[in-house]
Amino acid sequence: MTEISPMAVIEDGAQIGEDVVIEPFAYVSAKAKIGDRTRIGQCARIDGDTTIGEDCRIFSHAVVGSIPQDLKFHGEDVQLVIGDRNTIREFTLINPGTEGGGSITRIGNDNLFMGYVHVAHDCIIGDYCIFANAATLAGHVEIGNGVVVGGLTPIHQFVKIGDLAMIAGASALSQDVPPFCLAEGNRAILRGLNLTGMRRNLPREAIDPIRTAYKELFERGKPLKETAEALLKTTESEEVKKMCRFVLETKRGIPFERKINDQ
Repeated sequence: MTEISPMAVIEDGAQIGEDVVIEPFAYVSAKAKIGDRTRIGQCARIDGDTTIGEDCRIFSHAVVGSIPQDLKFHGEDVQLVIGDRNTIREFTLINPGTEGGGSITRIGNDNLFMGYVHVAHDCIIGDYCIFANAATLAGHVEIGNGVVVGGLTPIHQFVKIGDLAMIAGASALSQDVPPFCLAEGNRAILRGLNLTGMRRNLPREAIDPIRTAYKELFERGKPLKETAEALLKTTESEEVKKMCRFVLETKRGIPFERKINDQ
């Protein structure tokens, strides 16, 4: 049974699913769509053309769907789409898209956004990601599945992070991080593989080829894209193929410490 506090503000036109709970002083805009069993905490704000899936939890003072923090935004129609079973903790800010980025910010399922996280305009986020307190995503950032971003870590515009990567806390990331990799530092560089994440999500036999590929790509001092092309032609590992394609398609570059090839 849906429970809406009489002290909440629900604008006419808002679509509210079944068994939704909306606590006192929350605000839901006329264009918002709230999925079944989602709970919106006290003083949270759901603004604009925002769709929130089922079984989500929006905590106190989160602001979801307010206009982009982009000087190029001039009131055009834009969207924020959030999937199912996401947890959005206190004071998190998530903006919709802009016309220049496809007009949509999209978030998948089963993600955790801890307190004070910011997700800017036109970001694309996959499933099962964790963003620790005060992680900050600038506009147009793309995040894969199962990614972990440590607290107090800003991520530059247009950066891409691959599946099961991890960015350490208090880092500053300005380049792309391939799948399965671990990056740390200010500015962040690759420090190895996210072995914990891989062990939790991949079969044992998939990990050794990734380790070998990482060494070939980032520790042998060979030309990066030539190495990726060679691995792509010879490997049978789908995970290694994913890593190599990421390297070949990067536009911002990969942040790793280049070694002199002494062979």
